[in-house]
Amino acid sequence: MFEPVIFREYDVRGVYQKEFDLDFAYKLGRSFITYVFNKTGKSNPRVSIGYDARKSSVDIVEKLSQGMKDGGAHVQILGLVTSPICYYSTFQLDLDGAIMVTGSHNPPEYNGFKISLGKTTIHGEEIQNLKKILMAENFVSGSGTVKNYDILPEYLARYKTEFGSLKPIKIVLDCGNGAAGSIVRKLYNVAGLQPEILFEEPDGTFPNHHPDPTVEKNLVQLAKRVVETGAVCGIGFDGDADRIGVVDHTGKMVFGDELMTIFARSVLKETKGVKIVGDVKCSDRMYHDIANGGGEPIMWKTGHSLIKEKVKTEKAPFGGEMSGHVFFADRNYGYDDAPYAGLRLCEIISSTGKNIPQLLAGLPPSFNTPEIRIDTTEEKKVLIVEKVKEKFNQLSKTEDIKINLIDGIRISFPDGWALARASNTQPVLVVRFESVTAEGLKRIESTVMDVVNKYL
Repeated sequence: MFEPVIFREYDVRGVYQKEFDLDFAYKLGRSFITYVFNKTGKSNPRVSIGYDARKSSVDIVEKLSQGMKDGGAHVQILGLVTSPICYYSTFQLDLDGAIMVTGSHNPPEYNGFKISLGKTTIHGEEIQNLKKILMAENFVSGSGTVKNYDILPEYLARYKTEFGSLKPIKIVLDCGNGAAGSIVRKLYNVAGLQPEILFEEPDGTFPNHHPDPTVEKNLVQLAKRVVETGAVCGIGFDGDADRIGVVDHTGKMVFGDELMTIFARSVLKETKGVKIVGDVKCSDRMYHDIANGGGEPIMWKTGHSLIKEKVKTEKAPFGGEMSGHVFFADRNYGYDDAPYAGLRLCEIISSTGKNIPQLLAGLPPSFNTPEIRIDTTEEKKVLIVEKVKEKFNQLSKTEDIKINLIDGIRISFPDGWALARASNTQPVLVVRFESVTAEGLKRIESTVMDVVNKYL
């Protein structure tokens, strides 16, 4: 059983036992190995599976791996790990593919599958091709194997070599009871840091707060502890640790594009003229800062697989999203790894002796909203974006408005911008607004929200 809607733009995800079940997990395993055979011609591919802390993950992995085995695959189960560690396995173990079983930052009742062919996460048409194989049930068959594999020692050794021993700084980490708790203490320790860690124990019910560190209310406990301890910053991770959230030494939330500005400045200090990729939700301030720092900013579609691919095709050393996905390809592998991004931030703070506001010095002030996520339906989220497009396409004929349709609609006004796009992972409409003045922000937001509210 499954609902077609779970095959999304860049992963497969839905409510477990409502939108997909264990039979689907088995068939997805068979489908994936058939897909790998079709792409590579290998009848006994080598693949890995990782999984997050959700209550349903272990049962799903059992069926998924059985499906892969019956397709002829040699499966290595990594255990409870982060998505970045699952991605890392495709580089370290020279695999033909991998699946990370995770609901990411979705509520506990969700689960899903982030799917890699070789070292690349599939998305878009390729995910639809996988769906077609599953629907046809014309699977390859074979005699495979399933074994457990402990990849953590080599993962830790890799980053101990990269970071050495950083100058100690006081930091607080918030694992949100997600998969990050399986690795970050050891990872930060091998880099020479002794962080205080909140909610370290993986627990798929997420008893302390929802595991989305880009929503301010989920950072309240982290911010409080940072201020209490005098830490230089606090770093939070989502459910599978591919998204990062940060608070500065005062407990103030650092927006994703502000964090990206810090990283971009650091990268551009080493290498001028390189391309840096951001998504449509990022601030004009960030794009201008990259250009002013000697980089070439590239705005691209939202989605971890989409940004990851753009970083690769543009040969960019760095890219990221407003939502906290951060991709380093200069010293790392170009995938989104929040604990690694946290270490890069610690490295910058440690080496410069500056706090986050000091690292953002010179970034023009602005009045903006965070990413606003409005719950709606799958149908309405698409309809609303179309209605916003209709209105502002018409207005652009008579007013000083520029339209960007690369992902949803981004509307540029003389004094700011607005974004409206349909989420690829949930029945959610995403909007964001920014202006150089408080009055401009209020005007831009109300102009767009007047259209949105008509159709909610």
